[in-house]
Amino acid sequence: MAQKATIYKVELSVSDMDRHYYETHKLTVTKHPSETDERLMVRLVAFALNAHEHLEMTKGLSTDDEPDIWQKSLSGELDVWVALGLPSEKVIRQSCGKAGRVILYPYGGKTAEMWWDKVKNSTTRFDNLQVVNLAEVETDALAKLASRTMKLQVNIQDGEVMVSVDDSMVYLTPVEWKGAA
Repeated sequence: MAQKATIYKVELSVSDMDRHYYETHKLTVTKHPSETDERLMVRLVAFALNAHEHLEMTKGLSTDDEPDIWQKSLSGELDVWVALGLPSEKVIRQSCGKAGRVILYPYGGKTAEMWWDKVKNSTTRFDNLQVVNLAEVETDALAKLASRTMKLQVNIQDGEVMVSVDDSMVYLTPVEWKGAA
């Protein structure tokens, strides 16, 4: 019998001093049966890093033609496409053609570095693509914060990210591998 998705209720408070964005988002996040706690938490951090009143979680892993997170304009165009993991060159090309801005968050340590070495030369033509790596030791620590009901506080200052749940804190230093023009 197929496993069912798990529902997470998240209150995500974002204090982004870099962008002067301060807001609390009440999110219902569906965790696909094949999704790890690490990926779920990276998704929430990616949401916080790009937080906006029109930013939305999508169906995620259960749909191939959607990013993990997107932001649409009032007329329905895709303004921002946020994806996690290690997409193929074809998926990167298609994403860059669909949205005004594409942000990829690879993670997984050495595996992510090998992926980037393989695809980076083919991404130079995409001025709307940004690639931001998250270190494996940091995303492993994030995974330990996951629970079905969470009150996450995310503080962002000078590119550094602090994620806290209750008395637990994880610090992240996102590293930009490719900047958008």
